[in-house]
Amino acid sequence: MHNLIFTALILIFLLAIYHYGRRFSLLTVNHNRQDLHSLPGYYGLYLVFWFIGPAVAALIIWLLLEPPIIMGLLSESLTLSFQAAPDDVMREVRLLASNAFALKSATPEKVLLVNRYQELQALGNGIRAVLVLGGGVLGVVYARRFLSPEMRARQSVERFIKVLLILCSVIAIFTTIGIVLSLLFEAIRFFHKVSPAEFLFGLHWSPQTALRADQVGASGAFGAVPVFAGTFLITIIAMCVSIPIGLMSAIYLAEYATPRIRNWVKPSLEILAGVPTVVYGFFAALTVAPFIRGLGEQVGIAVASESALAAGLVMGIMIIPFISSLSDDIINAVPQSLRDGAYAMGSTKSETIRQVVLPAALPGIVGSILLAVSRAIGETMIVVMAAGLAAKLTANPLEAVTTVTVQIVTLLVGDQEFDSAKTLAAFALGLMLFFITLALNVVALIVVRKYREKYD
Repeated sequence: MHNLIFTALILIFLLAIYHYGRRFSLLTVNHNRQDLHSLPGYYGLYLVFWFIGPAVAALIIWLLLEPPIIMGLLSESLTLSFQAAPDDVMREVRLLASNAFALKSATPEKVLLVNRYQELQALGNGIRAVLVLGGGVLGVVYARRFLSPEMRARQSVERFIKVLLILCSVIAIFTTIGIVLSLLFEAIRFFHKVSPAEFLFGLHWSPQTALRADQVGASGAFGAVPVFAGTFLITIIAMCVSIPIGLMSAIYLAEYATPRIRNWVKPSLEILAGVPTVVYGFFAALTVAPFIRGLGEQVGIAVASESALAAGLVMGIMIIPFISSLSDDIINAVPQSLRDGAYAMGSTKSETIRQVVLPAALPGIVGSILLAVSRAIGETMIVVMAAGLAAKLTANPLEAVTTVTVQIVTLLVGDQEFDSAKTLAAFALGLMLFFITLALNVVALIVVRKYREKYD
């Protein structure tokens, strides 16, 4: 069964079950809602949750059992010529099943295996549909026994929702842990090949290595200082553009702008957040970088075709909405009583903003700036197209530099074995980027706790 049809069928079942539970609750009291403990909709939601719970459990169980079952049945169809390396054959069959173009050039024996694999997949999809719908229907039949006018349906539904929220939180936590562990394990493999001291304090980055013993290639240099220096240089330039413009825009919109102007300016600023980063990259490479290079030629300054200044300026424009929109909401959240108290003491509007509003909104403003910094550090497309790939240890914004994200993309693009130091270096860079972001969060918390002003 096609996934789209299966999803539509599930939605139809859920809608029908909801209306059945709602109608059943009304029939039990002859449509007199006052005799029900909860609203009729809660009885329908109660049955819906009892359908979803067993259905999801049946789906998870089948998804765990389906791959080994299909592989076991498919292995019985292997001929003697494929018995030597069955795992490789199975892997190739899965790839051919998802690539119709490659299947045209496959051998007849492999085509037969692919056809058998697709037949088993279709059978598995049918079994999955039966198990999911059957499990859901059994759950509804079981829950139907408890429906009565005295049943506390609202409390039951709220417990279901609470459990769902807890599961979502647990999934988010374990996802974060999985990301960190995947980076950590691969980074440890990298540090077995390259000294941590060389990586952290080395001044030369050239991760080109030979892939085979008989291949002529460089031994590789993995000093990451130039890479992180380029990242910080572009981030600082971006922050010098975005923080003043974004914060001043937020203050104007929150404190000075009329409602009519605010309704026009705020959406216009937020449009910048919806522009794809590749479009910003085109703008930086085709417009800003040539303009800066031409301006430098006019005053006799050498400017690289791909400069940190061009990438930083465009990146700063891109992250203005992150600061302006969040800071605007935070400033608006400051109680009006604080402003009225300052005005009553004789403060002017600018003094009230500087001495009352901004200190009260400081924690949120620091958070918005931190979000913008994290966004700038993790940006890829703009620096790929406008800053270049050269890992130079320089503080000159007119030269070409590279960033951590660009190097991660470069190292993982193309055919590369994951046992080489060149590929594993991407995970080490990612791990260092994670710790840098974590350090920024810690610093932000310290700043907020030190300078936050509390009001009764």
